[in-house]
Amino acid sequence: MKNLSLFLFCAIFLFAKCQNSQSPKTENKKDSSGCVTFRTDTACSQIVFQTKDSLFLKTDIYYSGKNENPTIILCHQAGYSRGEYVEIGKILAKKGFNCIAIDQRSGNEVNGVKNITAQQFLERKKQLNDTKPVEYLDAEPDIEDAIYFGCKFFGKEKRKVILWGSSYSASLCLKIAAKNDDVMAVLAFSPGEYFGNKLTLKNEIKNFNKPLFVTSSKSEAADLTKLVSDIKNKTQFIPDFEGKHGSSCLWSDTPNNEKYWKAVDEFLKKRKKH
Repeated sequence: MKNLSLFLFCAIFLFAKCQNSQSPKTENKKDSSGCVTFRTDTACSQIVFQTKDSLFLKTDIYYSGKNENPTIILCHQAGYSRGEYVEIGKILAKKGFNCIAIDQRSGNEVNGVKNITAQQFLERKKQLNDTKPVEYLDAEPDIEDAIYFGCKFFGKEKRKVILWGSSYSASLCLKIAAKNDDVMAVLAFSPGEYFGNKLTLKNEIKNFNKPLFVTSSKSEAADLTKLVSDIKNKTQFIPDFEGKHGSSCLWSDTPNNEKYWKAVDEFLKKRKKH
């Protein structure tokens, strides 16, 4: 990823503002490759950037007000879209984190937000007469490209990012972060062995050595504990209540969401020091 040219990750268009927000003030700059990078000071704006295999990745940007604040890449769960983070992204921005919520090519729709990247990927498969079903592993390059993009989006200097995943994307985040030096920490909500005989996650993360926050529903906790048993630098929040699968445990209509938030806040406080 480090050696990929920046033009592969160009932001190509700045979309309309989020509902109930003011029009964004932007600063558009071109680098030597001609790539246009957009800056915004609104709470939530939308951009599209091109992946290395020429898909256009739809994203929501939640800006904290300061470029120098840490950047979090937000990845959704199965059947969902970047809409999983319509609440979470705004809250994280208020807490001092710049966030990029992405549409992955494995997903669909949630909270009224359609997954544009997934739709585009399906259209491409039809054009190629590719009848194979979309798999979770297909979304891995989307997350990798978002990391590269996020390292420079909020400032001139390249900086490491925090990777945040939900369900299958939490597993992909762990796999990617184990080998990607551009990731400083991971938050994984309900990761698991979701890839059948194509990949064993526990083997992929046996040498994982970055700060990790993991959580899940109560019923998932035992399996999760086994999954991350080899990781030393970790914080696992195990609810003493039913809980919920994935990042939706933080939604305002999820019972006991404030307990999840408290655990997340404790972990993220340490990341703001880097």
